[in-house]
Amino acid sequence: MKKRSRLNVPFRGRILISLVSLVLGFILAYSYSMASADKEIEGNNSYSLEIQKYREQLIEQKEMNKELTEEINKKQQAIRVFEKSFVDSEESVEELVKEAEMLRLLMGDIPSEGKGISIALQDGEYNPSQENPNDYIVHESHVFKVINELKISGAEAITINGQRLHAQSYISCTGPVITVDGRAFPAPFTVEAVGDPKVLLASVNLGGGIVDQLTNDNIVVTVEEKSNIMMPALRGDQN
Repeated sequence: MKKRSRLNVPFRGRILISLVSLVLGFILAYSYSMASADKEIEGNNSYSLEIQKYREQLIEQKEMNKELTEEINKKQQAIRVFEKSFVDSEESVEELVKEAEMLRLLMGDIPSEGKGISIALQDGEYNPSQENPNDYIVHESHVFKVINELKISGAEAITINGQRLHAQSYISCTGPVITVDGRAFPAPFTVEAVGDPKVLLASVNLGGGIVDQLTNDNIVVTVEEKSNIMMPALRGDQN
């Protein structure tokens, strides 16, 4: 039986085969490296595109937020304007209600009750045989001075000897008698006013004020603070 003989390859052939194999290996390795690099570049490009996309979305979102913020500021400003107008309207209505109530009080259409003061005016003492009695009598001018001072000081309602005054009241004097809206009252005369006692007292007792003027006219003046004064509304036939 014959033995198989090994392939007889010349030495130069083996070297050539080795070189070819080496070159092929290098080419394969280089191709793989280039493919990997291309994939990496492609991945980097995709990543860059994603980043750019997110940046654009972020810029767009910032613009939207800016627009929304501006719109919110405008709405808030409109709300503030509305609230201010509403408050002003409420204050105006409240002032109108107060003014209407004050007018009703001055007209005597509604009752008045509260703290206040009382001012009594009495004829001064005199000697009829030596002096003019008219210089010691309370006249309507004295009463007018008291009433005007009380009104200026914020009195909401005033009476003379219990007779409620109103916007069209008239007062006249005949000797020692004063007529208020057609009703005659003899001296002494008591003027009562509903209002802040501290303000009213300070006003009438002011140096050189009403009390001093009346005293200089020989009128006996007595001022008293009242914790509660009640004044009924005027009837239709009294206005």
